[in-house]
Amino acid sequence: MIEELAIRDLGVIAEATLPLGPGFTAVTGETGAGKTMVVTALGLLLGARSDAGTVRSGAKQAWVEGRWLLADPEPVAERVADAGGEIDAGELLLGRSVSAEGRSRAIVGGRSAPVGVLAELADHLVVVHGQADQQRLRSATAQREALDRFGGPELADAQAAYRDAYRDWRTGADELRSLREHHDERLREAEELRLALDELETADPQPGEDGALQERAERLTNLEDLRLAAAQARELISAEVAGDDTPDAITLVESARRHVDRVVAHDPALAPIAEAVASAGFALADAATELSGYLAGLDADGAAELEAVQERRAILATLARRHGTLDQAIAFRHDGGLRLVELDGDDDRIETLERDVEQRAAEVDELAARISALRADAASRLAAEVTAELGALAMPDAELTVTVEPLDEPTSHGRDQVSILLRPHPGTEPRPVAKGASGGELSRVMLAIEVVIAGADPVPTFVFDEVDAGVGGAAAIEIGRRLARLAERSQVIVVTHLAQVAAFASNHLSVVKGTDGRVTASSVRQLDGAEREAEMARLLSGLADSASGLAHARELLEIADADAA
Repeated sequence: MIEELAIRDLGVIAEATLPLGPGFTAVTGETGAGKTMVVTALGLLLGARSDAGTVRSGAKQAWVEGRWLLADPEPVAERVADAGGEIDAGELLLGRSVSAEGRSRAIVGGRSAPVGVLAELADHLVVVHGQADQQRLRSATAQREALDRFGGPELADAQAAYRDAYRDWRTGADELRSLREHHDERLREAEELRLALDELETADPQPGEDGALQERAERLTNLEDLRLAAAQARELISAEVAGDDTPDAITLVESARRHVDRVVAHDPALAPIAEAVASAGFALADAATELSGYLAGLDADGAAELEAVQERRAILATLARRHGTLDQAIAFRHDGGLRLVELDGDDDRIETLERDVEQRAAEVDELAARISALRADAASRLAAEVTAELGALAMPDAELTVTVEPLDEPTSHGRDQVSILLRPHPGTEPRPVAKGASGGELSRVMLAIEVVIAGADPVPTFVFDEVDAGVGGAAAIEIGRRLARLAERSQVIVVTHLAQVAAFASNHLSVVKGTDGRVTASSVRQLDGAEREAEMARLLSGLADSASGLAHARELLEIADADAA
């Protein structure tokens, strides 16, 4: 339950703290005082969309903080921990700020967290009903959800199993339909792939081959220049033609070595020089040998090989153009092969999917039938219990009917169309709540449904924003009684303008409006005794000091006290 709610600079509320606690809390106040901001504040704490327009005029940001006391932290503990927050001795702090520029920030368990975390926690903490939610009850989806909540754990478990089976069936059916619809297209793709792969298989390109061929072509193109230069260098190092008057390098170095060797014994300083000259001779001899080997290795028929190299380069260039680069062509050869295996296996895949989809469809039908049976049973019980509640809500002749009709095709929630019908008076035909209920009747139907469902699917906290809209007199008193009854199992917070409802609250808060001449600000006061009687008199007659209003207020409080006793 929400132990305390703190609000700062939200709407007309400058700063207020709402002591809530267990039981039934009624929030009242003059029109425009800011009662709705209480619901807005709770909405922000539960992940609702922020609006910079709710920030009080002149303020930089609005701030809301709620302190929850959790009897059973388990449903939310893991999500809070994932967000980096903590639950301290069953106490959870949630906060939300909205800047004047529209930026929003959330706090979960003392740590900053995405606003979406608040919305995830909301499902386990609070159910909020405003006038928009009453209108939502007119939708088939909301009616089905209400019945499913009443159905309890057995129906919830059946739905969980159904959702898994439905998802698997739908996935398989979609894949099967896609394979059938695109069969011809996939055949064409397979044929194109096969041709492309055949071309690659024939060419058999290798990684780095294009670079190696470029180097080979460069060599073959300049073969004669290479041969002449190597031959001339070899002759200068080691002449092979005898009788040439020009000595070669090896002969000159050898002559130098002999000159040094004759005198090296006379000066030890010449020893390393003699060794260097001898090494130069050996190096020149090695170079001459390598040049001879190089010349012997030069191709005799370079023109023929150059033509073959250029043809190979042209083939690789064509592959590179088609696939982007040669490396991409090589990768396509691998990936395209895998894709071709997949495409060639379409017929086998279709046959397998047909069996699988048929099997899963049977499972979906079986689980849908189970859900339908559980819904039908829950529908009769829900109708009976809500009808009894409506009798206690000043609709003694009203009768609620919940129908479960089969749909032609399964959906993600089953194969049922759920409708809530209302017969307000004897002699009339049951009509959909969307058409057969006035605003006031719809408010009571919604409350009756919540009171009944709370017995099967308890919710820690209910928040009602003017659930008594369009209601007055005896019906309003009965709404107050039923809210008090609901508060026996859950925390109930109600924003109301009716004294008949507020009288049954165990905690009465009043949003008080004041002005400083520039802006309007509101604060919240907890009422008791004479102050509470005065507020209820104001709600009844518009005057806080009206004698008749005060007398009526005391009478309502006595009725509520007698009920509580």
